[in-house]
Amino acid sequence: MDSCASKTLILKKAILSRYKSIRQFAGEMEIPYSTLVTALERGIEGMAYSTVIRMCENLHLNPIDFSPLDSGGTVSDQITTRKVMDRYNRFNRAGREKIMGIMDDYLQISAYVRMTDME
Repeated sequence: MDSCASKTLILKKAILSRYKSIRQFAGEMEIPYSTLVTALERGIEGMAYSTVIRMCENLHLNPIDFSPLDSGGTVSDQITTRKVMDRYNRFNRAGREKIMGIMDDYLQISAYVRMTDME
C-alpha cells in the first residue's frame, strides 16, 4: 500500500471512529459529500491542501504523517516540537548540555514562560 492510500485509509477510519457517517462529517466540515467520498475512494492527493489540514485538525491528526496528535496538542505545537527536537538531536553531548542550561535559564524569566506553566 502506498503512502497516499495509507493516509486515505487512516483518514477514513478516523472519520468513522468519530462520526456516524461520512455524510455527517462532510456536513460538519462543509465539504460536498460527493467530493469527500470521491477523495476517500480514489485518494486524497487531489484534495486542496487547506481542506486536508482542516480535516486533520478536526480529527486530531498530524497532517504530515496522519499520526494522532498528542492529547491537547495542536498541529502547530507538534510541528514546533518536531523542529526543536530535530535541531536538538544534531548537537553532541556538550551542545545538548549547553542548550538545556540555556533553557533552564530562560524558564526563570517570566516573560518567556507561558502563564499556564507559571502556576
